[in-house]
Amino acid sequence: MDIPLNQVLNPTNEQRQDMIKNSLEAAGRPEDYEYITRLLSPPPDITNYAQPGELKGVKIGVIGGGLAGLSTAFELRKLGADITILDSNDRRIGGRVYTYYFDADGKYYNEFGAQRIPATHETTWHYINLFGLNTRPLSVRRRNNFLYVHNTRLRTTDSIEQILYPLYDLTPQERNTPWAELTDYAFLYMMMQLPPDIRAQLIQILPEYSPEYLTFTNYTVRQTLENLGLSQGAISLISGVDPGTGALFDISYAENVHEEYTLDYRNTYNIEGGMVNLPYAFVKSFFTDNLTQYENIPVSQLGTVTYRPGQTVTGIYELQNSNQIVLAHRNVRDLSRSEDAFDYVVCAIPYSTLREVDIKPRFSNPKMQAILEFNYTNSQKTAFLCKERFWEQDTDYGRMVGGFSQTDLPIQYIFYPGDHLLCPDVSSCSPNEPGVLTASYNYHLNATRVGNMEPVLRYELIKENVEEVHGLPGGFLDSIVKDHKTVVWDNEPFIRGAFAQALPGQKELFSYEMLKPEFNQRIFFAGEHLSTKHGWMQGALYTGMEAGNQLAKAFHSQSY
Repeated sequence: MDIPLNQVLNPTNEQRQDMIKNSLEAAGRPEDYEYITRLLSPPPDITNYAQPGELKGVKIGVIGGGLAGLSTAFELRKLGADITILDSNDRRIGGRVYTYYFDADGKYYNEFGAQRIPATHETTWHYINLFGLNTRPLSVRRRNNFLYVHNTRLRTTDSIEQILYPLYDLTPQERNTPWAELTDYAFLYMMMQLPPDIRAQLIQILPEYSPEYLTFTNYTVRQTLENLGLSQGAISLISGVDPGTGALFDISYAENVHEEYTLDYRNTYNIEGGMVNLPYAFVKSFFTDNLTQYENIPVSQLGTVTYRPGQTVTGIYELQNSNQIVLAHRNVRDLSRSEDAFDYVVCAIPYSTLREVDIKPRFSNPKMQAILEFNYTNSQKTAFLCKERFWEQDTDYGRMVGGFSQTDLPIQYIFYPGDHLLCPDVSSCSPNEPGVLTASYNYHLNATRVGNMEPVLRYELIKENVEEVHGLPGGFLDSIVKDHKTVVWDNEPFIRGAFAQALPGQKELFSYEMLKPEFNQRIFFAGEHLSTKHGWMQGALYTGMEAGNQLAKAFHSQSY
């Protein structure tokens, strides 16, 4: 049996490129291939800017142990620096990569943070390949999931036009427009009117943007749909069928379109055994000298990395007349306070937590204003450990392997595990074995409202919503769900927000300024909020590498 490219384990770079080319051909824009692969590829290696061992004796502090901070430290170690990572969380690593294991053997787990790796995200694949991590596909050949909208249940293979259109106040033209054409008009039409070089600004941070592009970033999703002439009925229909978009109608339209541009929801993968294996690989590398990842760099020229969990940075201070930066930090357990001086610093924490840090002297006015107001979106995920995979059983409520169901109920999305996608037959992957269901994945107001319910009531609401979406009798899941866990990202004390999402005008106003170093090129910045890939590992990893490069260039120029 021929297996489609998007369902192979551990795809090679060539296979991924074929996936991207095929998808862009099908979308009618093959000319975007070169822009996407170039702009999402890793920046040049850090050794292009300074020699291995050149930073021997240089002390660098990294604030934050998420992927941005870890990738910065990994790259700077090539130059011989002594690096200290100060991370607030002393219970787990990875920042917004959060794999939770329900069992001691790690067989049953759920991703509460990053959960997908698109084929286009070249920087993420760079590190996956570098560390030799195994990946498996999440893309479903033919989705058979549920849509439950307007109290109406249908499969993704059913006709939205026949079943849902009559339930909304659509114009005659909208009623006669197929669903695929309606959504393409809403989210692809404007993009396709731009020449390829202007479209590429969706994933670029520039000092100035073309006037044509600014219409994407300076209006909300709702305003843009209205400007396109869509009725409120059509906008409500889109909100119901695509609840993730509907939950974020108030963000910049560009935030939605850039994901379409780079095919972020096609040809997706995850890391075998849990996404946390990527941050684990970084941390393990810090305690190993003879690394194949460092190629031909002698051990004597490598730097050191000290990873210090449970240390919350409370102050960033530039020492006068010393060219050093002092980081004040507090132990999260006993609240004891310490200070350490560094020659350089990379700040890789979100603005949601940087906001409370004492900064003297102040950063530039635009950066301080961005720290104050740059927008973050909340997200809530609840996972059910089920004693059997009712969704895979041959019933009216089942016959689903992988994929996700969508609903206008508060839970928004239900994600089904993809570990059975490549099973040859039922005997090797039985629907009667346990599995972990993402019972609710929602954004923004839904996440805040559901996430802040009393835990017992929240569990009951989510369970009832899942039963309703699947057409199950009330109480059906009582004997099926053996354990559950919820994460509300606004309430995670060291993060306080799921991911950055620019409001209208914020990219033009802040993004270029946010990337600039401070304190006479002694402090640099990284994190997904500084990237064009908000909410993706790609954004964190790319900016981590780029911050290391900026630091290396600054050191080299200041030393010669």
